[in-house]
Amino acid sequence: MMEAGATGGTLPDVFWMHSNQVAKYAEYDLLLDLTDQISGSETVQMDKFPQELVELYQNKDGKQVAIPKDVDTVALWYNKTAFDAASLAYPDETWTWDTFREAAETLTKEDGSQYGTVFSPKSNHETYYNLIYDWGGHVINEDHTASGWDDPKTIEAMEFVAGMIEDGSMPPFTTIAENEALALFESGKIAMCMFGSWQSDLFSNEYVKENCDVAVLPSKDGTRYSIYNGLGWAASAEGANTEAAWQLLEYLGSEEAQKQQADLGVTMSAYEGASAGFVEKSQDFNLQAYVDMMDEIVIRPYSTDTVVWENMSLETLAKAWDGTSPMADVCKEIAANMNESLQNEQ
Repeated sequence: MMEAGATGGTLPDVFWMHSNQVAKYAEYDLLLDLTDQISGSETVQMDKFPQELVELYQNKDGKQVAIPKDVDTVALWYNKTAFDAASLAYPDETWTWDTFREAAETLTKEDGSQYGTVFSPKSNHETYYNLIYDWGGHVINEDHTASGWDDPKTIEAMEFVAGMIEDGSMPPFTTIAENEALALFESGKIAMCMFGSWQSDLFSNEYVKENCDVAVLPSKDGTRYSIYNGLGWAASAEGANTEAAWQLLEYLGSEEAQKQQADLGVTMSAYEGASAGFVEKSQDFNLQAYVDMMDEIVIRPYSTDTVVWENMSLETLAKAWDGTSPMADVCKEIAANMNESLQNEQ
């Protein structure tokens, strides 16, 4: 719908913008330049938002084309009932990724009724991207011109993932390809899974309420990283009501509106210190884990045409998941194709 509106010149006056799309929309001057309005506003304080998120919603000239709406992190969900049955201590801040891997093996049942964990090629943000940065690797370089998939640290992290696949701690790839990780976890098929704070379905699922909780992610060498992202509030540059659109955006970017968003329990606020309501909304889970993961965060990898190389990487990774190709070879193939894609962006 949004893409059709952009192509046909009928974008809404105000809308959400995603990190995967903002560079492309900004490149074609489809987004209203908010720089001067923000500069003159006493309500919108951009220094209260994560700097990387602010910069993500700027165009190549440094003009602000969206105001951060929310922020998300990733944490580890676990099935307490499964842990109790296996006589395992619940995950906590002392866990390393080796602890995680050992627990995943222990929690996997030979009859296939339960697996320790599940990573899917398409769950990059929620799973293996976090490990890549924990290992000291990267998906894309800082100026968004070269792939990091062939970085030795990136390959090492992905080979760790491959090891868990080979351990049998994850379901067969056919199961992973046909089922969402969320559905597998909510049905008790998976004992541990990494989920983003936007997965609000978890908070209302009765099975999850009765059996599960959430903890911070494990760490590699004492520091745990979470990939983070956030939507932005934007307005159409060609809208018929740009002044009214700005007035709405100014309110939506205010501390008051950001707190209201968190108080509804839908998502964490992008505004510093405004997410207490998100944590307090649920008495069933330790949602503070998501806020704690804000201590060390890495912006979700992006470029002008993120979707192009990201979709390619998801498809290519399937060859490592199903055993067709070694993970190291797959990572190098992704890097080569991604570099070609990034070159086309220049």
